Amino acid sequence: MSSTETNAADLQTLQTQARERLDAHAYEMVQWHFHESTGCPFWLEKKADLKFDPLSEIKNYDDIQKFPLFEDDWLRGGPASRWIPKALEGKPTYIFETGGTTGIPKSRVVIEDHWIDYENFSETLPDKYFPKGANWLMLGPSGPRRLRLAVEHLCQHRGGICFCIDLDPRWVVKLIKKGWMEHLEEYKKHTIDQAITVLTADHDIRCMFTTPKLLDSLALALEERGTSIREIGITGIFSGGTEFTPQWTRYAVEELLGGSPEEGGVYMTPTYGNTLMGLACSKPVTPEENYKISYYAPQPRAVTEVVSFDDPSQLVGYDETGRVKLTTLTKELFVPGFLERDEGERERPFETYPWDGVSGVRPFHETASATTVGVY
Repeated sequence: MSSTETNAADLQTLQTQARERLDAHAYEMVQWHFHESTGCPFWLEKKADLKFDPLSEIKNYDDIQKFPLFEDDWLRGGPASRWIPKALEGKPTYIFETGGTTGIPKSRVVIEDHWIDYENFSETLPDKYFPKGANWLMLGPSGPRRLRLAVEHLCQHRGGICFCIDLDPRWVVKLIKKGWMEHLEEYKKHTIDQAITVLTADHDIRCMFTTPKLLDSLALALEERGTSIREIGITGIFSGGTEFTPQWTRYAVEELLGGSPEEGGVYMTPTYGNTLMGLACSKPVTPEENYKISYYAPQPRAVTEVVSFDDPSQLVGYDETGRVKLTTLTKELFVPGFLERDEGERERPFETYPWDGVSGVRPFHETASATTVGVY
């Protein structure tokens, strides 16, 4: 048997095992969310409107297709407590919000999911570039956003101290919509000034989270001061946002980060995530693959599928374009079939993540013109 055939057989085994875990997890989560003793008020009430019994008819992940698509308006407005499972009542609870650029923000109650998601993500970070015990800078949105507390927990989980800045992305979006570009530049400068103040205060910060736009601005501001991201001591960057494209990644590696990590440059890992999904990791981004970025959801806690624009129940073929559909399966949140405001290409499983991925993530073409991209 050739090595290619062996690898293909090994991958098939990994895929089968991952699917079995997903099916078992999907069954367990539906039992949890729809049982009177553990479920949340929202789903227990919604159960009466369904044309099937989730407790007896949902046996595996495919059966979740029986649910109607999840409507994002269900997450707008309150009371937020209707989303807290009975089994988790009384625990300290966070509320995280989305951008709020299209009306009332979507809100999600969280208890420990953001800790779990980022502890799992921590396992994917190479210690060489994200040293245990290193301090971090959170150069991203603050306020009612999951990201700020999640990055802080990631840093603390790895033994460091997290430094944060003040950044209101809703104000950034308003400035863009009003065409106040001079104000926008001043606000961006205010944001970057905060970061540089922290980075130059001898706090021994080695790692950071930031968005592509802010990374670009930070690099240029440091260059004006005669230094660089690498020279100031940063060794690892975790970043995210739809601005991540192969072209931008190549530019970042060659112009902002001092070359590839193998050449002594700063290590950067792209991610794709949101308040509902958690965090999807990327397949290693290499010049050999023209800096292509493919994301893989954190199964079995969340699943992303690339589905037909015309029929969200149908997957598109590999390498074909479709809309991203999310299913979230944690004890704190059950979201069956949520159509994201993103599209991309369906990617094949590989050894590290033996399930489907998505590449080329970008705003869904039917709503892209109405979407204002701020700090991302």
